[in-house]
Amino acid sequence: MRPSRVFALLAVLGTSTVFTARGAHAQARDSVATVAVAPGVTWRTIIRPAGPLVIHVATIDLKHSDYELRHVRARDSLRGREKLSSMVARAPGGAAGVLVAINTDFFNLQTGESENNQVIAGEWWKGVRAADSNFDTFPNVRSQFAVGANGRPLLDKFQFDGVALVRGGSIPILSLNSVSRTGPEASAFYTERVGVTPRDTVRKVVEAPLALTGRRGDTLVLVRRGAIDSSGGHRVAAGTFVLAGYGARRTAVAALSEGDTVRVVLRARTPTASYGSLSLLVGGWPRILRAGENIAGRSASDEATLSGNAEVRHPRSAIGFSRDSSTLVMASVDGRQAASVGVTIVELAELMKEFGAWDALNFDGGGSTTMIVQGRIVNAPSDPLGEREIASGLLLVRRTP
Repeated sequence: MRPSRVFALLAVLGTSTVFTARGAHAQARDSVATVAVAPGVTWRTIIRPAGPLVIHVATIDLKHSDYELRHVRARDSLRGREKLSSMVARAPGGAAGVLVAINTDFFNLQTGESENNQVIAGEWWKGVRAADSNFDTFPNVRSQFAVGANGRPLLDKFQFDGVALVRGGSIPILSLNSVSRTGPEASAFYTERVGVTPRDTVRKVVEAPLALTGRRGDTLVLVRRGAIDSSGGHRVAAGTFVLAGYGARRTAVAALSEGDTVRVVLRARTPTASYGSLSLLVGGWPRILRAGENIAGRSASDEATLSGNAEVRHPRSAIGFSRDSSTLVMASVDGRQAASVGVTIVELAELMKEFGAWDALNFDGGGSTTMIVQGRIVNAPSDPLGEREIASGLLLVRRTP
């Protein structure tokens, strides 16, 4: 994106302050344009000749109770792809109610399914214990971004943690709306978000249909209704669920009788904590800042990243928050263009520190990198056709009464 285009855009969006400042690269001066998007919400465009780089940074004061973060899925579906601008346009209240938006998790290019856990507005859409990806160099629990029930941002290696409490015992649930990669013995829980349960061509399955009778905190109270199925491909209607057992887990699921009560507990766990309620949970890869330390250089051993992704300059997207968790930082860096070459994840971590982040996570980058401010795409997507269809995004919106 050319500087003239950047400043023209700022003039359209609001009053801006333009100045020069000595940045981290001392051999050249940065051009910085700042826009007050709303009280407590600031957007900066930084043109850094050393690189060169074009960077967009949004900082949000989380003490303002008028705003909330929303995790959105393409086409409001577990699978599929959609442009971030389209997700913004169909948000409640339309684009006018969305202050800032950024792309988020990595995804399967064919299906559009995200590779990590997903909690949207407190509802589990997808639950996995390890990344649902063929690209990690070893079985890996990726770092993910969450917002707790108290509104506090969190960054940790979250794992889905489910259990079905049944007559005479319990059945561990290894995945939600996804088939576990843990081995031949597995169990899964499916909600209406999956549409149809998958047919497993390798493992035999037993599926028990369940109907919702109530909710108690993080627990769904269900009753078994309908015939046990052993073929997969079960359609999951609204208000119904399916408990599936694969391999040796089939016996426990098949033992459920018509009318039996099943209590399903859905939680997220980290190495040090367990969460019964999260407002949102979305994946990235990898964590680049931990307690102010740039850990991106260890990502190959910590989070099974690929050298071609981590150590080469690409367009990048990231999220982070301050040491006291009161300020959120969203950033995009253009790349693969003459005006902006992009950054490695080590360089991205240094940028996030510069912008005030204490903890930070790398989101999907490359042609997926997209940032929208006040309804307009402010970065320059690198794909030849412009904005890419992606899987998910984070929206900063005004709270509705």
